[in-house]
Amino acid sequence: MRVLVSGGAGYIGSHTVVQLIAAGHDVVIVDSFANSKPAVIGRLEALTGEAIPVHAFDLTDRDKTERLFADEPFDAVIHFAGLKAVGESAEIPLEYYENNLGTTFSLVRAMRRHGVKMLVFSSSATVYGEEAPLPYREDYAPLQASSPYGRTKVMIEHVLTDVAAADPSLRIGILRYFNPVGAHPSGTIGEDPQGIPNNLMPFIAQVAVGRRDKLVVFGDDYPTADGTCERDYIHVEDLAAGHVAALNTLATSEKAVSVWNLGTGQGTSVLEMVHAFERAVGRELPYEIGPRRAGDQPRSWADPARANDELGWRTVKTIDDMCADTWRWQSSNPTGYED
Repeated sequence: MRVLVSGGAGYIGSHTVVQLIAAGHDVVIVDSFANSKPAVIGRLEALTGEAIPVHAFDLTDRDKTERLFADEPFDAVIHFAGLKAVGESAEIPLEYYENNLGTTFSLVRAMRRHGVKMLVFSSSATVYGEEAPLPYREDYAPLQASSPYGRTKVMIEHVLTDVAAADPSLRIGILRYFNPVGAHPSGTIGEDPQGIPNNLMPFIAQVAVGRRDKLVVFGDDYPTADGTCERDYIHVEDLAAGHVAALNTLATSEKAVSVWNLGTGQGTSVLEMVHAFERAVGRELPYEIGPRRAGDQPRSWADPARANDELGWRTVKTIDDMCADTWRWQSSNPTGYED
């Protein structure tokens, strides 16, 4: 298939591009480079041995999006593009609603106008909110979220479901991610957050490489085994494989909308992750216990049974794999991608 990957230069998008090409698909990237760097494209081409067409513009521009679909045929779209920092979304909520909803409206409108019937959407476990029982299952309702970022994901899921109800020829796959970490095993591509990392793994990696003095663990008095929050960490390579599996499944599916959790089904605590990273680095890393952070849930993990059964997909990478691959990436690229 010829697949348009929006946000294809980003962390998850770039790893998915590699696996799509390895699976025999033709890939075209559209990315505004607001949260990614053009340098990743050359690395993707080196990894895949393919020249990858890239369109550098913001998908909220409906005219440019329309021209892209008018000029080039696509069989499917995988939609990663969007703003994604939970904390930042509370500071600039309007920008998050405009960007995340606007890119989706623009893409789906162009898809329908030009007969593109398949869409895989990058959603999030944040849609389960604070009330869903563990493990999180796809049939839980009502969806809710505690941040503007999360609410954009809830809204987009509803929008896509409504659009598919109005046009039953569409095939939409909604993938709810848990906590993506890790990097390509080559160390060539990986996570390169802008500014201070919002997530645990890149912060640990920057401490290990000397960019930050220490890690602050937000609370050690939660009702968990060691008192620190537990999360379902998934290797980005497993996550990318989930997108390829979802795309293949949509091609033969009779359902208009399918929703799948992509996670391991088990929680790993903050301190367990710190100690696993210490094993990868071969030394202890400095950290201190700080107060709890507002909004953090004690525990969060997926029930991935539906994805296991319907996609024929399951995670294969361990926590040690996640840390070893992250350290290979960060130690080879201590300041991330070059500008």
